[in-house]
Amino acid sequence: MGAGGSKWDDLSVRMATGAGLVAAGAAGIWAGGHVFHALVALICGLMVWELVGMLMPGWRGRIGLGALAGGAVMAAIYLPAGLALPLLLAPAILGFGLIARERALYMGYTVLVVLAGFGMMALRDDFGVIWMLWLVAVVVASDVAGYFAGRMIGGPKFWPRVSPKKTWSGTVAGWLGGAAVGAGVAAVTEAGAGLVGVSVAVAMAAQMGDIAESAIKRHVGVKDSSALLPGHGGLLDRFDGMLGASVFVLIAGQVVDFPPGVAT
Repeated sequence: MGAGGSKWDDLSVRMATGAGLVAAGAAGIWAGGHVFHALVALICGLMVWELVGMLMPGWRGRIGLGALAGGAVMAAIYLPAGLALPLLLAPAILGFGLIARERALYMGYTVLVVLAGFGMMALRDDFGVIWMLWLVAVVVASDVAGYFAGRMIGGPKFWPRVSPKKTWSGTVAGWLGGAAVGAGVAAVTEAGAGLVGVSVAVAMAAQMGDIAESAIKRHVGVKDSSALLPGHGGLLDRFDGMLGASVFVLIAGQVVDFPPGVAT
C-alpha cells in the first residue's frame, strides 16, 4: 500500500466501531433516567480500569477500582450534592493509597473521569435530550473535522512530543466543527448566538481532554489505553474528548447561564 493509502487504512474499522458507539450512545441518551445513568457509570468504571491498567499493568486490583468508580458515579446522581461530592472523590482517594506508582496521575485523572460522568448525567437529567445531544455532537464534530483536516491538509504539528499525529489544521478544523454545531442548534432552539462561542470553547475543552490522555500514554509508554474498541483502542482513547467537554460544561454552568439565551 502506498503512503497515501496508509493515512486511511484504519478508516473502515474506525467507522464501524464508531457507528456502534453512536447507536449505543444515542439509545442511552434517548432513554435517559436509570438506563443512561447505568451506561455512563459502566463507561466510567471501564475507563478507570483502563487507567489503572496503563499505570500498573497486570495489577488485579484494577477491577476493584474500576467497579468502585462506576458505582460511585451511579450512586452520586441520586444523592444530594453534599453527599454526592465526597462519594465522587472516594475512588481517587482510595486508589491513591492502593496503587504503587503514578499515584498523583491516577488521582487527578480519576477525578476527571467521575466528574465528567456525573456532569453528563446531570446535563441529561436537568436539560433533556437536546442539550446532551448538543454536547456529543460538538465533541464528535470536533474530532471528525480534526481527523479529516489533519490527514487531508496536514501541516505543522500541534504538539509533536505528546501527540505526533495532531496538526494545527486539525485543531482549527475542530473549532470550526464545534462552531457549526453551535450555529445549527442555536437556529432550532431558543439559544442565542452565544451558543456558537460556547460550542467552540467546548470543542477546545474536548481537545484538551484528548491531549491530556495522549500525554498519559506517552508518559507510561503505551499506544492505546486498551484494546476494547477495534480501530479506536480503548474507551479512554474514544471518550477522552467527552471527559474534557463534560467537565468544562459542568464548571462553566456554575459561572454563566446555561443554555445561553434560554430562560430556565
